[in-house]
Amino acid sequence: MSAGKIVSIAKLARLRKGWRKTGRKVVFTNGCYDLLHAGHVHLLEKAKAFGDILIVGLNSDASVRKLGKSPERPINAQRSRARVVAALESVDYVALFNSETPAALIRTLRPDILVKGADYRAGEIVGRLDAGKTVRIPLKRGFSTTGLIRKIKKFD
Repeated sequence: MSAGKIVSIAKLARLRKGWRKTGRKVVFTNGCYDLLHAGHVHLLEKAKAFGDILIVGLNSDASVRKLGKSPERPINAQRSRARVVAALESVDYVALFNSETPAALIRTLRPDILVKGADYRAGEIVGRLDAGKTVRIPLKRGFSTTGLIRKIKKFD
């Protein structure tokens, strides 16, 4: 069941040791995933193709607010967002993090592959020095959470 994919950082750290011993390749990406859309699914499926285990670091509600996206964000609470992301076939584990960036989580996991959208420049990707390799995936045009929120507000 997808709820079992939502785990603590401590549990992921323990699992990671085992995966390292067996040579399983770990891929990591992160985000808010406030309103899940086809662009998110595209990025997560592409990310999964780089390895055996895909871990998604999910910004907690407090973390989203620290990012200053807007006073109304996140729209969906962290447990709901985690459950939706965990339900995706491409995602193996989801871990919530409270800081503005996933730097500490990446440092703990030391993923083989760190994946971000190509809207980030290579030099500005947090955690790139703690991962084996960093990959930027082109975004699917026409999809953004901010754009969806604007459309929804028009109907208000």
